Amino acid sequence: MEHKNLIATIYLKDGMAVKGEGNLEGAGDLKELAAIYNDSGVDKLYIFDLSTSDQEHENNLHTIKELSRIVEIPIYGGGCISRLEDIKKLIYAGCKGVILDSGKHETITLIEEGSKRFGRDKLLVAMENVDLIFKHKKKVQEHVHKLVVLNEGIIESLENITDLPFSVIIQGYDKDRWVQILKKDCVTGIGGPYISDPDTYVTELKQTLAAEGIETKKFESSMEWSEFKLNSDGMLPVIVQDYKTAEVLMMAYMNEEAFRTTLFLGKMAYYSRSRKELWIKGETSGHYQYVKSLTADCDKDTLLAKVSQVGAACHTGNTSCFYNELVKKEFTTKNPLKVFENVYDVIKDRKDHPKEGSYTNYLFDKGLDKILKKLGEEATEIVIASKNPEKEEIKYEISDFLYHMMVLMVERGVTWEDIVEELNQR
Repeated sequence: MEHKNLIATIYLKDGMAVKGEGNLEGAGDLKELAAIYNDSGVDKLYIFDLSTSDQEHENNLHTIKELSRIVEIPIYGGGCISRLEDIKKLIYAGCKGVILDSGKHETITLIEEGSKRFGRDKLLVAMENVDLIFKHKKKVQEHVHKLVVLNEGIIESLENITDLPFSVIIQGYDKDRWVQILKKDCVTGIGGPYISDPDTYVTELKQTLAAEGIETKKFESSMEWSEFKLNSDGMLPVIVQDYKTAEVLMMAYMNEEAFRTTLFLGKMAYYSRSRKELWIKGETSGHYQYVKSLTADCDKDTLLAKVSQVGAACHTGNTSCFYNELVKKEFTTKNPLKVFENVYDVIKDRKDHPKEGSYTNYLFDKGLDKILKKLGEEATEIVIASKNPEKEEIKYEISDFLYHMMVLMVERGVTWEDIVEELNQR
């Protein structure tokens, strides 16, 4: 059975999140909302641009690009799409697809041009009524990947006149109505204010829908609790790691209730041996740990949990519980990203705290043109060195180039995280 998607929606006005097209009241901090959607079990994010000017449109495009760097779930952008260029900008901003407005007269032309240029799978059409399907059924079905229904009153009509799948944006939450809609073969997902509310436990909602026969992308363990080898207290030790940085955050214990609660909520739950009770990490502090993966070791007696950590993992306020250094031997890291980050940090420190005689500070003092000139020279040196059969010279020149590139990155405020996120978008 195909999984049904739960979809969050964000409406953008002047680079800010608002509650909807007819309600420009603020809806909360954009980055916080995006982070919650990314971690809480939301499957897709629809972003609608409510711009009324070209400048506002450009600002909102920049905002969408920033959001695409934060979230890992697919983003689809809609609103203010009148030209092929608008489709291109949204895709280049990181959107997996664009949502065209069926009410605009230019839409039928855009779906033909957009399909040829970017592919049918990039195009969705938002519909308040079925007029576009009635008038241009063949072209819509040929060039559009999916529909987005903004008026649940047209669901039955669409079922009768097209084979295209569609998601439904619906106001409020009525479990019976949602189940009725999601059980339709043509419906791929459902969204709206209820899912977009940061207080909605989306992972828990998925479990509720599962009980009604609706298949969603939820946490399901490939191992039964009975397969684990528990310690003498009947507990399973859990090592918790930040899924992005790989930093070890803490160690705790689970009993069966904690294990099942973790799967149900998508948040880490443990058993407190001192209080002798279940505890959901972050329930009092807000420092939740959203589950990214759970992995058993070779003996099945320990779990490794990779999580998205909100705030600090340790009750002391430290990021990690492991901060009491006992012994340390100096070593040179071979992790490429750590090396790049370390060099970047040194360069940034030179910019923030200039050091007399520093070549890095010389470059910053001379300005952007000097940095660009050196970068160009080093690129040329790589080309020349590449003609040499020995690779030592190539390594040397590439290292020079990367150093000067990082000076440029610091000068322009670009981080390695920005670069990695951009590469992940490609």
